[in-house]
Amino acid sequence: MDIMGMMKKAQEMQAKLQEAQEELGRVEVEGLSGGGMVRVTMTAKGELRGVAIDPSLIVPSDKEMLEDLIVAAFADAKAKADRAAAEKMQALTAGLPLPPGMKLPF
Repeated sequence: MDIMGMMKKAQEMQAKLQEAQEELGRVEVEGLSGGGMVRVTMTAKGELRGVAIDPSLIVPSDKEMLEDLIVAAFADAKAKADRAAAEKMQALTAGLPLPPGMKLPF
């Protein structure tokens, strides 16, 4: 193989990975819990952007339930963010001869 061609391909892939990471920072997902009474918004890179809580949930005696709902909404958003990132990376690496189980970026 041509070493210069390989180097050029590697640089192109690095540029595409950088572009994909930037795009994932712009993609927002929303996680819900409690029938939508708690909403968490985050980027596909996992950056938390916001939390919205229905006022009816703000009851001091139900503090633990509210905390659990926030955690559940965050977990839902994180799962959606992970799926969005995996789809983007899969599209980016389509056709590359990567070993099974190898993920990008490294």
